[in-house]
Amino acid sequence: MAVCMFTGHRPKGLSFGYNERDSRCKKLKKALKKLILNKIQEENTTAFLFGMALGTDIFAAEIVLKLKEKFRDITLTAILPCRTQAARWNKEAITRYEHILAKCDKVIVLQEEYTSSCMHKRNLYMVEHSDCAIAVWSGTEGGTANTIRFATDRHLPVTVLDPTTFGTYKL
Repeated sequence: MAVCMFTGHRPKGLSFGYNERDSRCKKLKKALKKLILNKIQEENTTAFLFGMALGTDIFAAEIVLKLKEKFRDITLTAILPCRTQAARWNKEAITRYEHILAKCDKVIVLQEEYTSSCMHKRNLYMVEHSDCAIAVWSGTEGGTANTIRFATDRHLPVTVLDPTTFGTYKL
């Protein structure tokens, strides 16, 4: 059983922002689905971890949940940095969040309340419990870049999907 984690930009780091009807968002989701399918069909990945952040994490989770209809042996685990992660989100985002959590095979909560280090701890946890990673990353500094560094420092193969060109490369 191989475990793959997701990391990537939140909406503010994506060219289309929160507009999921934008053609760039549709292209990104299509490319992400292709990468996930490759992990399942070519690399025998059966488990996926994600951090429940807005943007990439949510997109990846929804794709995996849809693929579970065809590939019944795959699992999806949410790694929550804190129980209050979505407390400040808008109602629509919270509803989506709760819907995804309800469909996950497992939910792991790393701590009860938000702290300045909880996202870092979540990312490190996912790296330590994965065999590979898919990253939606434009090359900018931030949480995604840090997570990719954690992964490559631990010799985890990382497949990067550029959210601007939709090209992929491996680290």
